[in-house]
Amino acid sequence: MPLLEMKGICKRFPGVVALNEVDLSSDTGEVVALVGENGAGKSTLMKILGGVYQPDGGEILVDGEPREIQNVEDAMRLGIAFIHQELNVVDNLDVAGNIFLGREPRTKPFHLIDQKKIHDDAKPFLARLGLDIPSDTRLDELSVAYQQMVEIAKALSLNARLIIMDEPTSSLTLAETNRLLSLIKELSSQGVSIIYISHRLAEIDEIANRAVVLRDGENAGEVARKEISHDRLVNLMVGRSISQFYVEPKESSKAGYFQARNLRSSRYPDCSVSFDASQGEILGFAGLVGAGRSEIMKALAGLDRTSQAKVCINDEDIEIRSAKDAINRGIYLVPEDRRSEGLVTEMSVRENMTLPDLPRYARGGLIQFGREREVANAQVETLKVKTPHIEALVRNLSGGNQQKVVLGKWLAMQPKVLILDEPTRGIDVGSKAEIYQLMRTLAEKGSVILMISSDMEEVLHISDRVAVMHEGRITGVLDRAHCTETNIMQLAVGQSVEVAKPACSE
Repeated sequence: MPLLEMKGICKRFPGVVALNEVDLSSDTGEVVALVGENGAGKSTLMKILGGVYQPDGGEILVDGEPREIQNVEDAMRLGIAFIHQELNVVDNLDVAGNIFLGREPRTKPFHLIDQKKIHDDAKPFLARLGLDIPSDTRLDELSVAYQQMVEIAKALSLNARLIIMDEPTSSLTLAETNRLLSLIKELSSQGVSIIYISHRLAEIDEIANRAVVLRDGENAGEVARKEISHDRLVNLMVGRSISQFYVEPKESSKAGYFQARNLRSSRYPDCSVSFDASQGEILGFAGLVGAGRSEIMKALAGLDRTSQAKVCINDEDIEIRSAKDAINRGIYLVPEDRRSEGLVTEMSVRENMTLPDLPRYARGGLIQFGREREVANAQVETLKVKTPHIEALVRNLSGGNQQKVVLGKWLAMQPKVLILDEPTRGIDVGSKAEIYQLMRTLAEKGSVILMISSDMEEVLHISDRVAVMHEGRITGVLDRAHCTETNIMQLAVGQSVEVAKPACSE
């Protein structure tokens, strides 16, 4: 008897049929991969199972018995834990407080939180994940990757029978990803079922017992363990073959077009970073979590007030003291955390697309909505954003389509330097190919692309060169011929590599 059966699940939102008669099942101890393009209905289906949404039709059976999951508490009582793609943490609480939020141990007789016990109880879960962080660390002091791992520790603390993991490795390094995949195998061997949502098909090939594919809110097919392959899954997901996933680079048009000197961040105030990039180049930035890549790029974008970035674009010296300075000079940042840093989720697609450049759409102090709609519609079409219309709230879009909106608002402003921090985090395989093509097209038009990525395959295949960081410094730059996983990892842990070059020519 399956542990879980979802039969004929339907869900509708205004103007959108999110799920139409979808079936999904899982046996005890089985790892079921749930795959599909953004907007295919994966997260919606899992939010129904996790008690976040209520279905409009169909039924859910647990241990063969029909169950009504009215809320998250009902799901937890059934042994179902949900690790969401977008972080669901309280960043002003510490690690232990997040793990046991709502289930804190209490002292008698005053019913106060037992601080000693909550921290003692948290430590085994942190150790199980290989997290060497104090349990009293506040979440806002941790990177996105570590916050994600705390979410996983919270799920483990629930002793769940079935854990839903929605893009759990999207912000993890290679080493952290390997640790998580090993943990999933261990949990499976202990009888815990896993529903694993990921766009990283190599991970699915490694851990899944079975893959269920959704397309446009319906079941597109099911693939047994022995039949799982990249091409098979892609064909089911998008209904076509993607013949060229990565886009080959062309010769950069102008060497030394962009120069950054002595960039510093508040995380590593004693370290400085300098580098050059050619016009039309995609310069990748690799490194372990905590190496300082995001912090340096935020300094370059004027978001770190402790840093006064000095850059040169096309022989013009520029000093960046604020985000406004960077934007006015054509330096734009697409942040890693799109929801909290890249979007105003209560605004529409149109409003988000035009927000950074409102004076362009104004006349006499009044916004010209027709011009706004024209630009927003053009970006939606170019980026293939799945939305019922441009007035739809961004919060109602899937994660990948939200990322496309973030990209669209900057592309409309024709960037000179575009900083992409984890550009395909949570993006499906079809959309990845589109974004890679877009990046290469932008580069060929003369933009400099600075790409931070924790996806090793992405770094190796998309970058023209790779700058590797370790503890706030660039340890070396690899040209395309010497971009290998081994070379990158050696530099990432602070070791030298003979073929690596200095970050810049002073």
